[in-house]
Amino acid sequence: MFSVFVPSESTLKKLPAATTALPDNAVWIDLLNPTLEEDRAVERLTGIAVPTREDMQEIEISSRLYIENAARYMTATLMCQSDTDMPRTTAVTFILAGHRLVTVRYDEPKPFALVEHKLSRSCLPGISGEMVLMELLDAVIDRCADILERAGAEVDQVSHDIFEPESARHGQAKRYSQILIAIGRKGDLVSKIRESLVSIGRVVTFLSAVVEGAKWSKDMREQLKTMQRDVVSLTDHSSYLSNKITFTLDAMLGVVNLEQNNIIKLFSVMAVVLMPPTLIASIYGMNFKVMPELEWVHGYPMALFMMLMAAVLPYFLFRWKKWL
Repeated sequence: MFSVFVPSESTLKKLPAATTALPDNAVWIDLLNPTLEEDRAVERLTGIAVPTREDMQEIEISSRLYIENAARYMTATLMCQSDTDMPRTTAVTFILAGHRLVTVRYDEPKPFALVEHKLSRSCLPGISGEMVLMELLDAVIDRCADILERAGAEVDQVSHDIFEPESARHGQAKRYSQILIAIGRKGDLVSKIRESLVSIGRVVTFLSAVVEGAKWSKDMREQLKTMQRDVVSLTDHSSYLSNKITFTLDAMLGVVNLEQNNIIKLFSVMAVVLMPPTLIASIYGMNFKVMPELEWVHGYPMALFMMLMAAVLPYFLFRWKKWL
């Protein structure tokens, strides 16, 4: 079954594949995980060809943005599951055929649910497929902006965790692995958002070129220009976030390297401090027959004192040199 939006009913209602005719005022046909029978039914009812899932995954622009039999085909990459730890992207095809919009998708991007809910609450009179498309694109851009805003705040928090004062870090085990995982996830999310924005930008540019010969209202043309500016601005912001994440990752690796150097430095200093006492103990641990010190009454305390001084003097020397 596939969903059809009828303005008079203000809802997306599901129709069986055996439907023989569409309502005249049906402006939006939404195909979610369509079967072969549903694809053929929509093709029969609308007179347009519905692309397959393999066609939608093509990356060349000529296979994503084209006109066929007066229908405009636009395939964009949208975000899914962005609120989880495993965000992903999915290809969605928008087809403008006459006054109707046909969408083909194999996942559930959040903007679709938002637009469906909005249209069910308040549907403008005389709404067309072009207007529904504009609502969807606007919701997608707003969603990308929200995700970038949240990602930026989370990157700032990670940066604060890395560069927090040393006094705040003292005595606390740094969760470097969790921080590195968080940085990696944010980088992956921002890269997917950038990919989605680039594809949306291409769709908006394609629409701007196509509407020159179409009878679109002035408000819709202005809205399209606003979308273009928003996409460019968000793309620049995603590039900024990508650079910031790279800097944060480099800083994190630098902090880890410094911590490791401090640990190695501590072991090196301890080895040098303990080396003179070990040398003294080794000398008096040799079993030579002629060793006058072995006959001394205070030989044992003297050896302990020498080992203590041999350890204390290098320690204070390192403190004076500020190596510790």
